[in-house]
Amino acid sequence: MEGSIKVRIEKTGKETYLMQVVELVKQAQETRSRTQDLANRAAFWLTLIVITAGSATLGTWLYLGKPFVFALERMVTVMVITCPHALGLAVPLVVSVSTSISARKGILIRNREAFERAKDVQVVVFDKTGTLTEGKFEVTDIIPLDELSEEEILKYAAALESYSEHPIAQGIVEKVKEKKIELYDVKDFKAIPGKGAQGVINGREVLIVSPQFLKEKGLWKEDERVNNVLEQGKTVVFLVIGGKLVGALALADKIRPESREAVKKLHGMGIKAYMLTGDNAKVAKWVAEELGLDGYFAEVLPHQKSKKIKELQEKGFIVAMVGDGINDAPALIQADVGIAIGAGTDVAIESADIILVKNDPRDVITAIHLARATYGKMVQNLAWATGYNTFAIPLAAGTLYKYGILLSPAIGALLMSLSTVIVAINAKFLKV
Repeated sequence: MEGSIKVRIEKTGKETYLMQVVELVKQAQETRSRTQDLANRAAFWLTLIVITAGSATLGTWLYLGKPFVFALERMVTVMVITCPHALGLAVPLVVSVSTSISARKGILIRNREAFERAKDVQVVVFDKTGTLTEGKFEVTDIIPLDELSEEEILKYAAALESYSEHPIAQGIVEKVKEKKIELYDVKDFKAIPGKGAQGVINGREVLIVSPQFLKEKGLWKEDERVNNVLEQGKTVVFLVIGGKLVGALALADKIRPESREAVKKLHGMGIKAYMLTGDNAKVAKWVAEELGLDGYFAEVLPHQKSKKIKELQEKGFIVAMVGDGINDAPALIQADVGIAIGAGTDVAIESADIILVKNDPRDVITAIHLARATYGKMVQNLAWATGYNTFAIPLAAGTLYKYGILLSPAIGALLMSLSTVIVAINAKFLKV
């Protein structure tokens, strides 16, 4: 942001990284298995059963010596009462209701089969930057190295950094806004390209600089607290006032407050939470420990992300991947359920099965809950439709004839309609 950069194009067209990602996505899509719709298959088999049962009913009554009209009426009643409306509608009605609910909650379903698989997810893998974190620097530690208090260190640093547009500077200023601290006036502000900034506050020269600058000027001094935050992979800047080192500020990518709640809820559901990042192992370890993750993959190159998902799948886990970038696209496709954060790239969204409109990882839990509730309603409707037909076929065929119970085709039509209404009402009771 404070200098220039020269770029040399080495690959174009099909050789570019984006086109390689597109190819990976295409390959993963082609290898994904497709399952047939259970309700359609059940309705197909019920149709065959009805035709067989109807023909058997006609033949049986004729064999028993009943008039053809009587036998025909029994067959028609069987055909009407077991018309597979309820069974055929058992799943589509629930799908319609769940799609409406998900849209209201900011969850867009692109792949219905994958959404239904979400109920069985055992591991959710989150991309770090932009998903678990905000991609913005946040002050995590303020370390006094002289007599100055933490608040004064922050006040001096933020006053100077308020004149800079650097992401680190913005993170420090944001901390002051949170604490509602009034800033000092700054004179003669000047950026030190690649190393920090300087200015005059309260008549003294103040610098906010990198570790490298301190070492160059011979101001560096060993401190266990500073070494600890550096070991965690955090970015550390130092405050120098009047040529004297007085404090340090450690910054890290800001973890979304929602992320902690999301991980906790996943654990409550018996689901493991992992993280996938290209960042170094120290940063990954710190974020993983902060969130209580079950595991993480660090220093993963973009094209290796889908391989990490595959490794988990080979261990027998059903995996959901949550990401927002171009680099996440192959991994989203490789996962059993690909979930894209709505503010992500078009490539990530196109590769996902489910899209979260809001940048809120807690919506992953909502999606899984909805998938489970949807499946539960489907099972209830299928069980009702199947149970109804198990009872209706013999009743319509006239098995209770000797007890004086005989259904007409009109009564059969009424019962068939009633079963469909029950399935529809049950679907409407779907809630999350």
